[in-house]
Amino acid sequence: RWQRVYNLGARPQRLLWASTGTKDTKASDTLYIKALAAPFTVNTMPETTLNALAEHGELGNILPADGGDCEEVLAQFGKAGIDIDTLAAQLQDEGAKSFVTSWNELMHVIESKSAALRKAS
Repeated sequence: RWQRVYNLGARPQRLLWASTGTKDTKASDTLYIKALAAPFTVNTMPETTLNALAEHGELGNILPADGGDCEEVLAQFGKAGIDIDTLAAQLQDEGAKSFVTSWNELMHVIESKSAALRKAS
């Protein structure tokens, strides 16, 4: 089935790395761009991150298309006493909280500006 639609111009889906701007001011402004550079992926990033990449970013070694030595890397986490599932859950939770905080800040700004406009009119 895939070959038929591919022959008609369909393209395969790609993994999307979303919102890869660095939020920690102590970290490199291209940290995630370098760490997540991989073939057959798409990366959405803030304009400041894109500009930083253009100005001083070098990708170096990109992630291999076949996953490389990922099993070995994950095994090293276990040997170091890190439960990868617990770590993943923690990172997802922290990421979700960060997005909620950003959303709430955005809503506050919109409400403040809306109130100012209502007052002015």
